[in-house]
Amino acid sequence: MPDYFGQVTHVHTSLTPLWWIPLVPLLGAAANALFGRALQRSAFGRGLSQRLHIGSFGVTLVAVGAMLVAFLLGLASFLQLAALEPGERALYSFAWQMVRIGSLDVNFAFVMDPLSGLLTLIITGVGTLIHVYAASYMEAEPAYWRFFTYLNLFVFAMLLLVLGDNLVVMFFGWEGVGLCSYLLIGFWYRDYEKASAGMKAFVVNRVGDFGFLCGVALLFWGLGARWLDDGRYMSDYRARFIAVAADPQGGAAEGGAAVAQGGAAGAQGGAAGKGAGRRTAPLAAGAKGYLTFTGHPGARVYLGVADAAQLASNPRVFGVAPFVRKEIDAGAHSVVIVPGDGAVIAGDGNEVAAIDRVRVEPGKEVVLATVGSTVTFREIHDQLAIKDASGKAFLRDALASKTVWGAGLVTLACLFLFVGAAGKSAQIPLHVWLPDAMAGPTPVSALIHAATMVTAGVYMIARLSALFAMSPTASGIVALIGATTALFAATIGFFQHDLKKVLAYSTVSQLGFMFIGVGVGAYWAAVFHLLTHAFFKACLFLGAGSVIHGMHAVEHGEAAAQDMRNMGGLRRVMPRTARTYQVACLAITAAPIPFFAGFWSKDEILWKAFGTGNTGPIPGLLVYLMGLAAAIGTSFYMWRSYYLTFEGPHARKEIAKEVHESPPAITGVLAILAFFSAVSGVALGFSSHFVGGHGEPLLEAWLAPVFARADVSFERHGLGLELALMALSVAGAFAAYSAARARYGARRAASWAEDERRLPGYRLLSNRYYVDEIYAATVVRAVMALRLFFADIDRWIVDGIVNGVAVLARAAAWVTGAIDRTLVDGVVNLVAEGTLSAGERLRSLQTGRIQSYLYFLLGGVALVSIVHYFRLFFW
Repeated sequence: MPDYFGQVTHVHTSLTPLWWIPLVPLLGAAANALFGRALQRSAFGRGLSQRLHIGSFGVTLVAVGAMLVAFLLGLASFLQLAALEPGERALYSFAWQMVRIGSLDVNFAFVMDPLSGLLTLIITGVGTLIHVYAASYMEAEPAYWRFFTYLNLFVFAMLLLVLGDNLVVMFFGWEGVGLCSYLLIGFWYRDYEKASAGMKAFVVNRVGDFGFLCGVALLFWGLGARWLDDGRYMSDYRARFIAVAADPQGGAAEGGAAVAQGGAAGAQGGAAGKGAGRRTAPLAAGAKGYLTFTGHPGARVYLGVADAAQLASNPRVFGVAPFVRKEIDAGAHSVVIVPGDGAVIAGDGNEVAAIDRVRVEPGKEVVLATVGSTVTFREIHDQLAIKDASGKAFLRDALASKTVWGAGLVTLACLFLFVGAAGKSAQIPLHVWLPDAMAGPTPVSALIHAATMVTAGVYMIARLSALFAMSPTASGIVALIGATTALFAATIGFFQHDLKKVLAYSTVSQLGFMFIGVGVGAYWAAVFHLLTHAFFKACLFLGAGSVIHGMHAVEHGEAAAQDMRNMGGLRRVMPRTARTYQVACLAITAAPIPFFAGFWSKDEILWKAFGTGNTGPIPGLLVYLMGLAAAIGTSFYMWRSYYLTFEGPHARKEIAKEVHESPPAITGVLAILAFFSAVSGVALGFSSHFVGGHGEPLLEAWLAPVFARADVSFERHGLGLELALMALSVAGAFAAYSAARARYGARRAASWAEDERRLPGYRLLSNRYYVDEIYAATVVRAVMALRLFFADIDRWIVDGIVNGVAVLARAAAWVTGAIDRTLVDGVVNLVAEGTLSAGERLRSLQTGRIQSYLYFLLGGVALVSIVHYFRLFFW
């Protein structure tokens, strides 16, 4: 039995550096930022641009070309990943060292595993389609080059967020997408409303980011040590490195990959600890194993070094970190790690670490794992998975036992991280920025609110699934907030008239479903819904953009062109847009025809919520019922939007003559997204389990290694109950579809808008529960009052103190000036005048006559004689 074993992460070196993937969009953004204005003004490709109905060909070539190259690079790495064994699907790419402070080591490094690989393809694939669409949609935009600069920059930041190997690189991307969303939402910054929407998104996200940072800080501290009751700070585990028998299946069987007799404790020049021998089977001559060490880049690793003298003799270096699966002779080795560069790897400041005995089995891998405070995802997960010889996950247990302010540290850290996720992914109460973000150009809505930024919070929780699974309380709160958001936003969508606002609240609602998934422990189902949502919501947003593009022929105001009361019957003049929008509605609602993409992912989330045992005090049944109600509501408001837009009579007679179908660059993208909205669900979510088999969905199998460390459980129910709940969901969605068709379909009453206003709850829902008004009356008003309060403090107290000090300084200066003038200058002047007066009197003695000098001499001798006489007489 090895001393340390566990399901640590197996990594392989990427054939192409992973940092190339985000680098290409960054270069595209830089090129358009520097030369885009000139390209747009030039005649390069102008004739081709006009034939294709796109903007500047040069700018488009740079922006779309960068996205296409990034997609191909991502696809190449994804295919390399797929060729690996399931338990070893992780590609590693190191760029450079960023921070090394003591034992903290943060690197600009990237990892692609099944989760980040899938997200990379979504971001670059759907992002490329949106770029192509935007080339036509923004054709007449004067700042066309600036728009694509921001768009490429946004993709760069999102790829950093997804591919980053640690929380610091993720946070760079996290803040980057926040900045780019501000720039893109407020792209038309001369319009106050649009500029304000961008600022609102930026400020609300900063609130969430503060929670994110607090969660990271708590987690970092909790992984390393604890404060004792007497105020001392004690590390959980003195070693900084331990050798771990890599076990991709998570088993604890005999014959592990390595035997590590003790951790790598600090030592100035020798091996720490004495390993007890153990009998092992003889090894074949020339047998090889593998050694992996990706921590502390630049650290030198030596084998067979026995003492400080041998280390000082410059022995041969086995490898310089980071290295992956470096071949090593099978058998027992002593390992010495010298981090260098001022690194401190133990609490006493020693800078040499030794593992006295590591046994490598033929063909097996040994991982030199980092123990203690870290921000690297792999190291966090590995520490939760590492077990000692007794099978105890001692590092996980140490973390789980810690408390802060009487609450579990893991729970608090997860809740703070969820605050960050709620801000980025628009969950209650930080959802208010997303509906207003519709002020940006429609391609921005599709990119930010469908495929990328708003799913960042879901991705972050999925990435830290092992940590969230440790806290049922935090997971239950995540699920409850997600269910509340899903239902809340769905009801708001019932009576909205702005087409993009309907889709905005639909996005908030669907994000709620994703948080239900990660909250109940169905991490793969949440990612599945993230994938299907990227297709059908991008199709819906871009379809809405196509409609608005056409409506500008009869409505020149932005609000009027988006108002469904001004539409109607557009299917007859925009048939391709209508068909793709209809397919996307089928995908999101599962009615009247199920089995499109959203049906599989949404129902999987609801099924897992029904049987979850991972939500602590929050009943899974409650989450399920709220999610079911939200799903039924989704069917109603989405089909309402379809019928009011595409069916029935034209709201204006000019529509029949003036409105026409969008260019191929727009409808072609819509067709591709509609295709994936139709087939991606069944392709990735169908399981032979539904027909009596024992298989699992393709996507679940693909993501299984990522979520294997998350300890979650679900109640076992029969297939009959599962099919019954699916039928209930479909029946509810169909009933809502029927209600929407009856009220808003082709034969709707001419007075439908007036009739709608008389429905119960119309005023409350159409005004979005007055959430913005409540915020304005409470938070905003309090902040503004606080602003005035601090302004008064600044004016009366701070300025008063400063002015008082100035008055005192002036008074002191007057006093010292008076002293200088009257006393100091008086004394100096008196001495000077006395000297001048004495000089004048003494000058009269200089007569130049010898007789006078003789008289003075005789007088002086006489005076001296008299003084001498009296001195002898009296003393």
